[in-house]
Amino acid sequence: MTDATVKIDTAPPENLHANMIKLTMGLGGVVFLLMMIFGLVMRTAQGGIIDLDPAIFYQLLTAHGAGMVGSAALSGAAILWYFVARYVDLNPKVYLIFLGLFLAGVVCILGSIFFGQYGGAWTFLFPLPAISGGAWEAGAAVVFCVGYLLIGVGFLIYYLEMGYKVSKSFKGLFGGLGWKFIINGDTAAAPPPTIIAASSVMVFNSIGIVLGAIVLVANIVNLLNPSFAVDALLAKNATYFFGHVFINATIYMAVTAVYEIIPEYTGKLWKSTRLFAIAWAAVVVFVQAVYFHHLLQDVNMPAWAMATGQVVSYASGVPLIAVTLFSTALYIKGSGMKWDLATKLLVLGVGGWGVGAIPAMIDGMVSVNKLMHNTQWVPGHFHTYLLLGEAAMAFGFAAWLVKDTSRVTQSGLDRFAFLAYVAGGAGFVLMFLWSGASSIPRRWAVHYEAWQLQSQVATVFAAVVILVTTLFIVGYVKGLMRRGAKT
Repeated sequence: MTDATVKIDTAPPENLHANMIKLTMGLGGVVFLLMMIFGLVMRTAQGGIIDLDPAIFYQLLTAHGAGMVGSAALSGAAILWYFVARYVDLNPKVYLIFLGLFLAGVVCILGSIFFGQYGGAWTFLFPLPAISGGAWEAGAAVVFCVGYLLIGVGFLIYYLEMGYKVSKSFKGLFGGLGWKFIINGDTAAAPPPTIIAASSVMVFNSIGIVLGAIVLVANIVNLLNPSFAVDALLAKNATYFFGHVFINATIYMAVTAVYEIIPEYTGKLWKSTRLFAIAWAAVVVFVQAVYFHHLLQDVNMPAWAMATGQVVSYASGVPLIAVTLFSTALYIKGSGMKWDLATKLLVLGVGGWGVGAIPAMIDGMVSVNKLMHNTQWVPGHFHTYLLLGEAAMAFGFAAWLVKDTSRVTQSGLDRFAFLAYVAGGAGFVLMFLWSGASSIPRRWAVHYEAWQLQSQVATVFAAVVILVTTLFIVGYVKGLMRRGAKT
């Protein structure tokens, strides 16, 4: 950071990039809302408030998981593209190709679920897509996997364009990663925080997507030709590597909104320091190595993998909590920043991300993992990451995109919406964590009566979050219309 003041135009540029991003954020917001409604229906069923066919429950569970991860990835990609385009000349046609492939993948996924009755969860864990007990045909599982492949190809094209342009502008990918800056300490050559973040995400998420694509292709071949043998343990390792890396990448993409937007309110640049670059270098390693904590219950995994899962689960919290969370708090302290809905949601996103790391680190202990990994403790930690982390950043970025620059003070509705979102989101994730601490299993369509109280309370908090999300989306649409009327 630096105390030098900067004059930044807080109105986003009205160009093709901005218009594509606005469209994407609108689509992402609608999907977020729809998936939240699916989640509400499932919690209502688990609470015994409504009767829901278990087959439909697992279809909703699959759609909810895939849709939430997808909408988080889409909004994160939009945020990253928007801000990287401030530093390098990205080709908007590439973004349109990415968006087209993404939407084509969504059509395949939704079609496989709601027309093909596929309900094998978003993780497509081998051999589940092929073993449905008659709940769905192999063709539905193939279409589901093809949908994921289309999205993966879209992301690889997206990263290739971004990686090429960053490498061209910052003397290679090592320059964009900030690794050259770490070695030589030349602050004049230090890439901006957004470029360091973008380069880091490109590296680890591209690796994850490639491994995920390999497993998807193996699944498809096995579905079409059951005699094709797949090593189940190897497939599980690759699947969870992909899933863990991909969902984390959504947050690491979205955090660039904090690096870019908050300085517009403080008048202070968010400067790349050596410690900042080292923290992101650690992220590149930790976000890949930490996936082992998903496999702590696999007794046939080697002991070194189990040890790595526990150790790295704790170490991975250092660059997040000690650098991102602490530096954000330090940056804001004494800045005299005027708060609005956008900044509140962005800072909430950083805080929710940090808080969500704590139950994840607890679950990373082998002794705890044996008892709690298959309970609702795990959805508790990743709902904290997403609902109070990535989604909060996405909504904050969207609010900033369409904010009324003529308004000096916050409206009462904005203040209510923020407080309600925090209360609803916190209450909702706490019900998951309480359920997990009570050993209530996850992914069960039907709950015993003794398990239903937490689900019943969670439905109230979920309804609050859905109401506020609706307000966010309506406000976003109104903001787009207001800006459109001025042009």
